Amino acid sequence: MLQRLTAAIEANWYRPSPGLNWLLLPLWLIAAPLIIRKRKQAQQQPAATLNTPVAVIGNITVGGTGKTPLITYLVDRVRKLGYEPGIISRGYGGNSKTFPLMVTQAVPAQQCGDEPKLLQQRLNCPVVVDPVRKRAAELLDNQVDIIFSDDGLQHYALGRDAEILVVDGQRQFGNGWLLPVGPLREPLSRAEQVDVRLDNGSDFTVVASNLINAHNGECRSLELLSGQKVHAVAGIGNPSRFFDTLQQLGAEVIRHEYADHYQFKPQDLQFGDDYPVIMTEKDWVKCSGFTDLNMWYLAVDAQLEDGAAKKIDQLLLSLLKAGN
Repeated sequence: MLQRLTAAIEANWYRPSPGLNWLLLPLWLIAAPLIIRKRKQAQQQPAATLNTPVAVIGNITVGGTGKTPLITYLVDRVRKLGYEPGIISRGYGGNSKTFPLMVTQAVPAQQCGDEPKLLQQRLNCPVVVDPVRKRAAELLDNQVDIIFSDDGLQHYALGRDAEILVVDGQRQFGNGWLLPVGPLREPLSRAEQVDVRLDNGSDFTVVASNLINAHNGECRSLELLSGQKVHAVAGIGNPSRFFDTLQQLGAEVIRHEYADHYQFKPQDLQFGDDYPVIMTEKDWVKCSGFTDLNMWYLAVDAQLEDGAAKKIDQLLLSLLKAGN
C-alpha cells in the first residue's frame, strides 16, 4: 500500500499539474519554508575552504539524472589533462559506523553504498564516504589535485569552488514544486546560480558501452542483446531509462523495478527460467557475491556534446590551475 502511494506521488511530480499531490500542501507549507531558510542561513555563514579545489556535481530534484556517468567522464578527463582526481560521497545506502571511510577493493557496497563502490571499482581513484562531506574532503585535501563531490549541492557546510548542475533532459524539474508536492529539493532559482548546467539528453547522453558478465567479468558485444528476451533488473532513480536502453539495443525486456539503492537478495534475481538477467552496474556492485554465468550488467558512459565538453574543459582547467 505504502509503495503504491509513493509511486503515485512521484508520478504526479512529473505531470503538468500536481493532481492529488495538492493533498500534501499542508506538509509543503512546513517543508518549503525550512528549505528556503536553510539556503539563506548557509549563504550567511562562511564556507570551509581547502587547499584543493572542490567541484560539486549534483541536482535540485529527487531521483537519478545521470550524475554517476558524468563523474566518470570528469575523472577520466582530469587524468587526460595530467592531474589526479578524488571523489567524496555521502555513501547513501551504506551501513558503515565509522567515518570518514576510504573505499577500497575490500570494502563491500553494503558498507560504503552502491555509487561510491561503483566509482571506486570503475575508476580506481581515491573515494571517501562520509555523511559530513566537509570531513571527507579534508581527508583528501592536498592528496589529490581536485575533489569531485558526488551530489551535495544542498550540503552547504562543504566549501566549493564550482558547481555543476545535472538535469534529467526528459523530466526536467517536473511540476516545479518543492517537496513533497513536487520533486524539487530547492527553488528553481537555484538552477541559475551554478557554474555549469548540463542536461542529460542534449548536453550529454548516457550510452551503453559494454555488456559484462556479472560472474566472471567477460565482456561481450552489445549485439548479443538483439532479439533476446531478458529479465531487466534496476534499483536506480530512473529505471525507465535503463529499460528503454535495452529495448533500443533490440532486447525484449521483462521489467523488474526496485526502489533506488535497493539491497538485493539472491532470490530477487531468480525468475524460474533460462532468460539472461541484465542489471545496471550500480546494482551489480551489490549483487557480485551471488551472481551466476547467466547474469550480466550494462556498462554505460557519458558522451558530451562539443559545446558542453568545451565548457567543462574550461571549468576544469581554471580549477586545476588555481589549485596548483
